[in-house]
Amino acid sequence: MSFSREQKNLAFILFIIAIVVMVAVKVSMALIHDPVADKLKKDQVVKVLFVIQGEDGTALCSEVFLYYPDSKKCAVIDIPGNTGAIWRSLGRVDRIDVIYRDRGMDAYRAEIEELLGLELPFSISIGQDEFGRMADYLGGLSVFIPEPVDRSDGDGGRWLLPSGAVTLDGEKLRDYMEFLMDDEDEEDRDARRLSAFGAFLTELKVSRTDVLDKKNFPFYSSCMHGNVDVDGLYELLEVISDFDTNFLTTQSVLGSERLVDGQKLIFPFLNGQLVKDVVKQKLRMLITQDTQDNRRVYVVEVLNGTYQQGLARNASILLENAGYSILRVGNADRMDYEHTAIINHIGNEAAVRTLGDFISCYNIIDEAIDLGSEGDEDVDFTLVLGGDWDGRYVRGGFGKEDAESKE
Repeated sequence: MSFSREQKNLAFILFIIAIVVMVAVKVSMALIHDPVADKLKKDQVVKVLFVIQGEDGTALCSEVFLYYPDSKKCAVIDIPGNTGAIWRSLGRVDRIDVIYRDRGMDAYRAEIEELLGLELPFSISIGQDEFGRMADYLGGLSVFIPEPVDRSDGDGGRWLLPSGAVTLDGEKLRDYMEFLMDDEDEEDRDARRLSAFGAFLTELKVSRTDVLDKKNFPFYSSCMHGNVDVDGLYELLEVISDFDTNFLTTQSVLGSERLVDGQKLIFPFLNGQLVKDVVKQKLRMLITQDTQDNRRVYVVEVLNGTYQQGLARNASILLENAGYSILRVGNADRMDYEHTAIINHIGNEAAVRTLGDFISCYNIIDEAIDLGSEGDEDVDFTLVLGGDWDGRYVRGGFGKEDAESKE
């Protein structure tokens, strides 16, 4: 069978077109970037919003996971469901978890980004039943239950949990996250849900090899739904599951309680600025290479060295929100301190500088000075408030030049 010249020319042209298409496809494939890998390479700290979703579409548990791979330190910022504000996506004052239910994950993540002053590139939602299923895959999650639970839920169900350090399977984990005793409120249940999420992260780390096994991973990935594909999810979990469990810290968004339209809402302190400052402090702690006492909760006494009433109490609330333990609040030996000072009783320069940076106080004094306190040896730092304390920061940065000269 012979071909005409026109047919041969057409076949040659089609052959050339096919080669051009193949080359173009290869070039385009080479130019395609992995968005997860690019983001992980670009950002120092990996930031992921995890949401455990209830059967009715509500956000039962919302946790922002922050991880710095170089130090292997990580922190979890808990977002209580009843956090209140005028939410842009709703156009009204309400609970923050209403946004997730009514507007979806993208709007919810955007509002949390605004709340924390932090970009959250990744988000993962896990259904309540899926969370229990993953707990079973992991061999159960270990939590501490201070008192045994034996209670009916009012719908014919029963919550039955032992006390002590126990490992919960998926079904018991659901009960642990749901029960509410007569003497408890929503914050108590939120604390248990945060504990369950922390146990999940810990077990994810312990079982990392099994989870990332190519044969096993589909079981886990089927339980998680996010703004990345399956390959991206694998990359993400491969990175964040390598954290050091000794350096996992948790922090909840706290605020003042108000009753709005019959529901109790928590409005973040200082119009939301405090939680942003706390997050910045957490990020600084993650990227520091000093691992000394990273998990330790430092104990502070706060003394008012001015005549302004309530100054020490308000400062103690500020520090509690930043993760410090307040042992005592009172008055100093006199009321005319001009400059705020931090007394370092334990000689830990890194820790006292972290505290000083948080409140812009650079007037740091080492160890013993009698300021009229009871002198408890359990106090790590004493904060003496002077006339330059404005309720959040020290004005003017007294002592900053001296502090910088020591570096």
